[in-house]
Amino acid sequence: VVDTTAPVLSIPADYTAECSDEHPMDDATATDNCAGDITITVEAVTTPGLCAGDYTIARTFTATDECGNSSSATQTITIIDTTAPVLSIPADYTAECSDEHPMDDATATDNCGAVTIALEEVTTLGSCTGDYVITRTFTATDDCGNATSATQTITIIDTTAPVLTNDPEVT
Repeated sequence: VVDTTAPVLSIPADYTAECSDEHPMDDATATDNCAGDITITVEAVTTPGLCAGDYTIARTFTATDECGNSSSATQTITIIDTTAPVLSIPADYTAECSDEHPMDDATATDNCGAVTIALEEVTTLGSCTGDYVITRTFTATDDCGNATSATQTITIIDTTAPVLTNDPEVT
């Protein structure tokens, strides 16, 4: 009697996961119609996506019985980055025109890669020279193009009266 039946292979299901999530690499199982050992091998190939947080892992499982019969199946794991960076900006404030006006930087973190922060500032004039508003919009963007924005508002006011200096009386 010659065994020509390949083992029946059961592999983990395909799945898609966020790059910061767990990526389980479960094992496959196999059964055979004849008694004996079954060897299961796995070969994984990673294909990069358009950014660091996107890629695909193809895991090809092959089950081989003692008679050399084999069967193969492939599990596809798709890793994606759809999470925008977390942006932290300086607090809004109001200051007298003669005070210091700190222009602190924003910071950002990302779940899967590097972040760049862009800054756009717009100054809106008020009713007099010492009154104006600076609107600072920070945008943090990760390698995959996910972005988040936040705005800091700095209000500059002039509430200090001028100091009058009198010249000495001349007679």
